[in-house]
Amino acid sequence: MKLKRIIALSLSAATLALSLTACGGSSSAASDNAQASDSNSGDAVTVKLGVVGSIYEDLWTPAKEKLADEGIDLEFVQFSDYVTPNNALANGEIDLNAFQHRIYLQSEIDNYGYEIENIGNTFIIPLNLYSDKVKSVDELKDGDTVAIPDDVTNGGRALKVLEAAGLIKLKDSAEFNPTIDDIETYNTKITIEELKANVIPSTLADVTAAVVNGNYALDFGLKTEDAIYKDDQLDIEEYWNLIAARSADLEDADKLETYKKVVAAFQSDETEAGIQRPVRRLLHQGRLGSGSAGRQVIHNRSQCRRKQPAAFNLSNAVLYRIGFFARKRAFDRICETNS
Repeated sequence: MKLKRIIALSLSAATLALSLTACGGSSSAASDNAQASDSNSGDAVTVKLGVVGSIYEDLWTPAKEKLADEGIDLEFVQFSDYVTPNNALANGEIDLNAFQHRIYLQSEIDNYGYEIENIGNTFIIPLNLYSDKVKSVDELKDGDTVAIPDDVTNGGRALKVLEAAGLIKLKDSAEFNPTIDDIETYNTKITIEELKANVIPSTLADVTAAVVNGNYALDFGLKTEDAIYKDDQLDIEEYWNLIAARSADLEDADKLETYKKVVAAFQSDETEAGIQRPVRRLLHQGRLGSGSAGRQVIHNRSQCRRKQPAAFNLSNAVLYRIGFFARKRAFDRICETNS
């Protein structure tokens, strides 16, 4: 798909591939209510942001507070799965969503024809392998069942995790999103069961192990340090999470200006500082790894002709690094790309 505009961002938090739950949406009139800032009116502009998982509200709170000072009311709309938020966005029930990575967005566009697009990077979330039955990958044996997400993009990423853990070998000819049919060798003859990502944590008692998306791991109280294998492939841009908007809304100068402010607010120093609060809380609760790894700042090159900032790295993997990959900000410009 041709992404016509990408609002330059500057966040990168160690891979939260977190994506959050929904209770419902508003009517399609929400699109009209979420107009970009109207400089001629003192009324607050409401922007409905779809997310999946409670951690998102913590991460977005500093931005919400900053936007309130600019006359923008950022309203969180929670979803319980990964399918509904893009449908709600395309239908005008919400104004933006922030729950998915690039490759998932593209697959949704390809499958459903949604006219929505990435307007800015947010963070990247790891997929870790958890188990209630074994303490290490070495304890997995022939006949054990391992659950992975059943959608193509997260499922493909999960297979890469299993390969990195030494359980399987994928064919050299496998594409970026491999499927079970692309498994060349089972180094351990496990049975792979494909399940909905949002139900996988609750099935840990029924399977031997499971690859769990970061946001659901947090919501279910799974500790990073207890993962039997930790995803450390956190520099793959296709897995960077993002903020998505309707393409048509980007033709509206007022809405575009408002959305640029939303992106800028999330990628601000206030967010970087404020993001430490939920991280410290999760560390205190034992839901993240401990030590200096929980505070390591990661940097990466900017994107969009070397001007588009990278994503936050909210790693729920070997460590829970929080930081900016790119400190550069260029929120006042639109990057044109054919990617």
